[in-house]
Amino acid sequence: MNEASTVAVPPPAGQPNAGTAGELGVTRSYAWVVFAMAFALMMSDYLSRQLIVSMFPHLKQEWGLSDAQLGGLVSVVSVTIALGTFPIAVLVDRWSRVKSIALMGSIWSLATLSAAFTHNYGQLFAARAAVGLGEAGYGPAAGALLSRLFPERLRATVFGALLSAGSLGAVLGVVLGGVFADRWGWRAAFVIVGIPGLVLALVFLLVRDYTTVRLPVSTTAAPKLGLRKLLAELLRPRSAVGAYLGGAAQVVVMSALYAWLPSYFSRYLGLPADQAAARTAMVVMAGFLGQIVLSFAADRLARRDRRRRLQLPAVLSLVSLVLLVAAFAAMPPGNPQLLVILVAAFTITAPFGVVASVSVDVVHPALRATAMSMAAVAQNLFGFAVGPLVVGAVSDTYGLRAALAVIPLSCGFAATFFWFASRHYDRDLRRVEAGTATDNSSYKDVAR
Repeated sequence: MNEASTVAVPPPAGQPNAGTAGELGVTRSYAWVVFAMAFALMMSDYLSRQLIVSMFPHLKQEWGLSDAQLGGLVSVVSVTIALGTFPIAVLVDRWSRVKSIALMGSIWSLATLSAAFTHNYGQLFAARAAVGLGEAGYGPAAGALLSRLFPERLRATVFGALLSAGSLGAVLGVVLGGVFADRWGWRAAFVIVGIPGLVLALVFLLVRDYTTVRLPVSTTAAPKLGLRKLLAELLRPRSAVGAYLGGAAQVVVMSALYAWLPSYFSRYLGLPADQAAARTAMVVMAGFLGQIVLSFAADRLARRDRRRRLQLPAVLSLVSLVLLVAAFAAMPPGNPQLLVILVAAFTITAPFGVVASVSVDVVHPALRATAMSMAAVAQNLFGFAVGPLVVGAVSDTYGLRAALAVIPLSCGFAATFFWFASRHYDRDLRRVEAGTATDNSSYKDVAR
């Protein structure tokens, strides 16, 4: 790909035709078909990631692992994603969104398959790290592709729905992992999950790709950014920085819940692995529904005041904090506690579609995949990597119930960051809108 195709910005100003969607002018039906494929692959992503948590009792018994070691099998995926997502996203913005998606899906699926052939903790840890490497580039690539297929007014809804596939995949991972491990052994579960993911990744190669070419009538061509200037451009919008940090703080809590609830229900209610997984699946499904409904609500609220897109998750983060602390610190294990956890799970996923939307809204369109990678770095390095590991470490000393009562305090930090972001969001949007208006004549997206 030549240098002119390393960036992507919208075509000249104007509304798409009635039968088209987004900036590429494809039909609405085509856009939604691509969304459905991305949704299915996102499910596979999180299914592979969360599959391990239902196997904790089996691994603890077979290999004598501590809770901290078990938490490390979850956190290593997030650390690898955090380390790999930014450089991979930069390549995505300069190479091919579709080929990147297919490549990333193939890597994490093959890594999941390889976990079935491990014989000690070190080998399984390495396989899990490879899963993270594959997943590192998928979110930015899929987000960049979908941002071209759908208009700005729908982005929080679309991204919220896409990311909700992670909740659905996590449900399948928890439930199927427990069922497969109980019936055929934990190694078989990795094989059964890895094969469909590989098929989905290869099917994505059928999606029409697009590249970006420099138009000959250009007097305002944007310069190619070096790493330092690229980072400065991505961190310039204060609303984006607040959204990155708020999303990370919220992920600390969500990831801890999803990773440790199966063990919590097993230890405190004496449930077998499949029943503990079923209860956890209910919690994750509540998050799945919350992410779709509340992302849509954020888009609706933003029609009157764009700041409300970030104010909604700020308020709901505080609601999640109160509910979860009450559930684990003041309520005994049982159905009433589960009901409170379900409500908290519904509200705790409110920010994630918004964070993805804000990430691409307040940067130059040429940097959308890279901007989404910044959100992924923050959420994985300071969120997914922290939550399960901290709960495991605290649990080894004070017990799992105490650990789950303390970790929701991170939601308070999330609320603060989201409110900060809301105060700068409208200004950042106006800056980007003014900037892209001056260079839309320089670049154009072309379908491959």
